[in-house]
Amino acid sequence: MSPVPAVAAAQLTALETRWLQAGQPVIAFARAQGLPIDIIVQPQDAPGAVPLALGYEAGRCKLVLSLRGNAQADSVLPDVPATRHGLMMEAMMAHEIGHCQRYAQGDWHALPRGFIEPSSMQRGKLTPLAQELRETRREEAYADLVALAWMHARHPGQYQEVLAWIRGVRAGNEAAGGSHATQAWLALADGAGAFDESASPFEQAQVLWRKGLSGDK
Repeated sequence: MSPVPAVAAAQLTALETRWLQAGQPVIAFARAQGLPIDIIVQPQDAPGAVPLALGYEAGRCKLVLSLRGNAQADSVLPDVPATRHGLMMEAMMAHEIGHCQRYAQGDWHALPRGFIEPSSMQRGKLTPLAQELRETRREEAYADLVALAWMHARHPGQYQEVLAWIRGVRAGNEAAGGSHATQAWLALADGAGAFDESASPFEQAQVLWRKGLSGDK
């Protein structure tokens, strides 16, 4: 299992091993692209923590699993059949790799090159809270699209199922304009030909992300 040293594998729980095995193709791809990724499996109980998260420190992405003693780890896929858990775990890993790519490229909270925000919506014209929500929403949208581009290429037969699941998560947790309200971008990912698999998942996501930015307020 390439994401973790063999000596550490014996110390992992069954659930941790399952998450890492599900995400192994994503992690291997990201590392092959030169992304600097460290994997951290929290050894202590982490009640209430996000089961899978990504941080960035000293020029490296930190992919953090917090599964022990954490009820959220068991409830993150409440409506998904057990046979599909690995599929959704892989999608979540791809989402976090989308965040990593933005950090590593120095693009975090930056607009695409050449994209001009309407003057009324430019930085400084919004309240600090509205600005923070918008910047977070846009990063979440980009990461959702990376995950979908990945799943579209690797699991085309289950793509609509993954898309429907992500839509359900976003609709259930966020009101319009919230920090994770990525529905406008998810709608762009629903049509035939939404993704061009001759390009990388990051390049594919960038195309749809830019389209969605035009209507994002």
